[in-house]
Amino acid sequence: MFRSLDSTINKLRPAKPFNLCGLRYIREPFQPLKRCPRWVCVEDAIKIINSEHLVFIQGGAATPLELVRAMTEHGVCNNLRGVRLIHMGLEGDAPFANPEFEKHFRSISFYIGANVRDAVNEGRADCIPLFLHEAPKLFYEQRIVPDVALIHVSAPDARGFCSLGVSVDCTRAAICTAKVIVAQVNEHMPRSFGDTVIHSSHIDWAVKYDCPLPCVASTPPNDIELEIGKLIAQRLVEDGATLQLGIGNIPDAVLCALANHKDLGVHSEMIGDTIVDLVERGCVTNKLKLKHRGRIVCSLGIGTKRLYDFLHNNPFVEMLAINYVNDPRVISMQPRMTAINSCIEMDITGQVCSDSLGCKMYSGFGGQLDFLRGAATGQDGRGKAIIAFPSITSKGESKIQAVLKLGAGVVTTRAHVHYVVTEHGIAQLFGKTLRQRANALIQIAHPDHREYNFHSKYHARDDVIPGKMMLCCPFAVCSAIVEDFLSQPIVLCIFALL
Repeated sequence: MFRSLDSTINKLRPAKPFNLCGLRYIREPFQPLKRCPRWVCVEDAIKIINSEHLVFIQGGAATPLELVRAMTEHGVCNNLRGVRLIHMGLEGDAPFANPEFEKHFRSISFYIGANVRDAVNEGRADCIPLFLHEAPKLFYEQRIVPDVALIHVSAPDARGFCSLGVSVDCTRAAICTAKVIVAQVNEHMPRSFGDTVIHSSHIDWAVKYDCPLPCVASTPPNDIELEIGKLIAQRLVEDGATLQLGIGNIPDAVLCALANHKDLGVHSEMIGDTIVDLVERGCVTNKLKLKHRGRIVCSLGIGTKRLYDFLHNNPFVEMLAINYVNDPRVISMQPRMTAINSCIEMDITGQVCSDSLGCKMYSGFGGQLDFLRGAATGQDGRGKAIIAFPSITSKGESKIQAVLKLGAGVVTTRAHVHYVVTEHGIAQLFGKTLRQRANALIQIAHPDHREYNFHSKYHARDDVIPGKMMLCCPFAVCSAIVEDFLSQPIVLCIFALL
């Protein structure tokens, strides 16, 4: 496993100065060239991929599933070895991640989707932890130079221009620097505005394959999630605020509670179906935004056909590259920027774990810290950085813990968290001491778990006074954590080997 990981890392190019004029290979997708793509069947197009190639795959709802299927079959049938696949989160099937294909393909994720999660945790795939606004930088600095880019575009218009449709993210950077571009051309792909444009003359191999895009439908929010949405909408979101929300039940619950708000704007990494409701009700106008006034700004859309139809030929929405949309400096320029994100667990000092379940990777950094920092440093001084989640898991365990699980990764530090919301209330943490933070967070924890957080095994016996909400001695905490760590089976095995 470790030998394979070292080999993968070594094959990613070393850094070069960030100078667009000095890049070894770059294209401008907007510029028409005096050439045409070769229209071929998918089996012929995918033959360009060879052993040891680095292949970029467009992600989200724009995952080119037919190209992925054909690539996997090509790699297995021709016994290709060491093909590295770099991508964001992919929708649909990812057959290359199956255990039996480990010698043929190795996935490298910027954001771990459910279809490659087991492969990552079993050591058959890798992930790169990074802020999403920095992902394009890896391509522009030639740390990553794709031999082949597999993309998914709309049919060309009368002038030969195609659209990346529902997913720009780091795809534009990849097609600017890839040596060869293979495109799945789909009549069902929406034609969106912004950084989505690529002239068909930049496509080397084009495959006509019409199919509906992957749909991701959210389940209706439950009563707890609706209460969280109501608290955020009524107490933290002002009229005229600019919103960042992801997809999922809590963002949907917040959006459902905003029906009476006015002149909202949207500047978000991604959008889902519920945004369409607010636009149709007239709640989202974007007219108070200082940048991109009158337009929703995002980098990808994931939802159902309703969202994809909304994005098609709609100048009200600009799909822009992730290095711009997620840039904290750009985010901070939005009026009353309100960033609403969730997490897996939080400790009583405000440290946020969003990417892992203990030692097991779950997702990635995503754009959480990009937007929390941008909102917190809002130029108008009215931004809000919010972490919202139910107080307990589906198994009844508290999401607010005395300490994070062993091995849990901190995506957002305690210094970046300003507001925390559960169904039991809102904790304002900015400027608070560790003791005050513990007090505030325990007050919004589930009542069944508040006493446990005081009398956790990580607290020394006499170091907590419940009536005064005091924290334990940090040396006692460290001692208990080290004791627990050293008792783990994997650690004992390592010591045995030594």
